[in-house]
Amino acid sequence: MDDQPTPPAQRTAGEISEVIRPAAIVPEEAARSVLVELALRDVQNGGVWQAGPSLWSRYDRPWLGADNAAGAELIGRIHVAYGTPTKYEITIYRVTVTLFGSQLGWSVESLCDEALGHGGLRLQDCPRATLAAPPAPFRG
Repeated sequence: MDDQPTPPAQRTAGEISEVIRPAAIVPEEAARSVLVELALRDVQNGGVWQAGPSLWSRYDRPWLGADNAAGAELIGRIHVAYGTPTKYEITIYRVTVTLFGSQLGWSVESLCDEALGHGGLRLQDCPRATLAAPPAPFRG
């Protein structure tokens, strides 16, 4: 469950959603910088990001309060997991750009690059998670 209120008129039709495989890992030092900068750029503080423990959302403009998106349009979402693969790293595993965002020229990569840029990273430069081999098939 996300700790973020659901803003009005969130769209699903026409979204571009990409599972990041292997998942992108944001190293500890960069993760700290990204989280600080996203908090400073929160929609309630005059910024365009709303970052929670599992979802970072990018809007086209700031909100007018905690539950008042005031017509702000969602550009996209970055699905993250904190504390994995190690305690202070962040894993990016799925990114979605709304139809509105894609009409403005946003892509999965540009959305990630904006957030990760606060930590001196781009999506393509992030280390990747090690994929484990699939389990052996069950033979009964």
